[in-house]
Amino acid sequence: MTVAALGLSLIISIASLAWGYAEAGFDAISTWIIFFGLLWLYSQWRGWSWVSSLGLFLALLAGMIGLWLNFTIGWIFSGALFALFAWGMTDFRLKLNFITPREDIKGLERRHIARLYILASAGLILASIMLSMRGQFSFEWGVLLGFVLLLGLLQLLVWFLR
Repeated sequence: MTVAALGLSLIISIASLAWGYAEAGFDAISTWIIFFGLLWLYSQWRGWSWVSSLGLFLALLAGMIGLWLNFTIGWIFSGALFALFAWGMTDFRLKLNFITPREDIKGLERRHIARLYILASAGLILASIMLSMRGQFSFEWGVLLGFVLLLGLLQLLVWFLR
C-alpha cells in the first residue's frame, strides 16, 4: 500500500512539474525534470532513501522558480505538494523497518496515507481556488483533480472491503 502511494505521488509530482514547465515553453527543463523523476523512481526501487530528500529539495526549488516566473500556479503547486507527499511516504517506509511485528502496521499505513491524502486534497482545493481566481482553470487541471479524487475513493473502497 505504501509503495503504491509513493509511486503514484512521484508520478503525479514529476508530471505536474514537467507539464507546468512545458506549458510555459521550457521544454528542455521539462525533459530534465522527467529524467530526474525516473531516477527518483528507480532510487526508491533500489532503496536509496537519500534521493528522496534531494528530490524534495529540487521539486521545491523548481516550484519556487516556476512561481517566480509566473507559470501556471496549479501545476507548480501540485508538483511541489506531491513531492512532499512522496518524501513523507519514503520517510514512513524507513520508520516501518523499526516497528515491532506486534504493532498494527496496516493500520499505521492507512492512517498515515489518509493524513497525507487530506493534506494533498486541501492543497489541490487551494490551488483550484487560486486557478479560478486567475482564470487559469483548465480541462487538464480538472482531469488531475478527478484522478486524485478517484484514487482517494478507490483507497477508501479498498479499506472498507478489508
